Amino acid sequence: MTNSIPNLTLNDSHPIPQLGFGVFQVPPAETETAVVEALAAGYRHIDTAAAYRNESGVGAATAKSGIPRDELFVTTKLFNDQHGADKARPALERSLQQLGYDYVDLYLIHWPVPSQDLYVETWQALVELRDAGLSRSIGVSNFNVDHLQRAIDATGVVPSVNQIELHPLLQQPDLRAFGSEHGILTEAWSPIAQGAVLDDETIVAIASEVGRTPAQVVLRWHLQLGNIVFPKSVTPARIRENIALFDFELSDEQMQRIATLDAGERTGPDPATFVAP
Repeated sequence: MTNSIPNLTLNDSHPIPQLGFGVFQVPPAETETAVVEALAAGYRHIDTAAAYRNESGVGAATAKSGIPRDELFVTTKLFNDQHGADKARPALERSLQQLGYDYVDLYLIHWPVPSQDLYVETWQALVELRDAGLSRSIGVSNFNVDHLQRAIDATGVVPSVNQIELHPLLQQPDLRAFGSEHGILTEAWSPIAQGAVLDDETIVAIASEVGRTPAQVVLRWHLQLGNIVFPKSVTPARIRENIALFDFELSDEQMQRIATLDAGERTGPDPATFVAP
């Protein structure tokens, strides 16, 4: 099963599985069980964050699995109250302790929090963490074009990824295009808009046409756009369903019909105005 998940190549030449398993809003007590199930189903890319408070469950699950560490790709994220040159390294060290790892594969700034105006300084700190070997690759999350451009201009270092809210109702073409032009891969969180797109008549019709569920159609749409995508579920059957995406394709016409659904509708905060709690 794992061989069916394609790898993309980050701008630092490291491979990253295009489909991963997300644990956002998975309760800490349920995380280990869910990740064990995901690994058994064939996922090898796990996306967590300090803010989710479930890194220890991810670490316990990967240890229990017996899968060699170098066959896993694990991402975690620096939370908003840990911005700044003096806070980033201790924050990552705490995450590594929770995970039980010597390094993570990808470390992200979770939000730019422009009201703090520390994201450029924090980005430079992540460059130093990468160079110290604590994270193999580094990137950002929820950055808009202006945040990305400023960080790149100030440091000369281009993020490997930008993880953003992305689904058929919020397709962010300009932000994805900027990423493509600069070698930044786009990762999609909330890929099915917290379920809001699953009843959409266009999605339902395409699902009928290809003999798949609406969720599988939306996840396949992400993959064909070139996004890295993280479905999330604690239900074993759904976990397996969400990885069964590589034995069918959407036609160009079906992809275009989904493109018409973009309405600029967010399920989460706007990065331009989001203020850290």
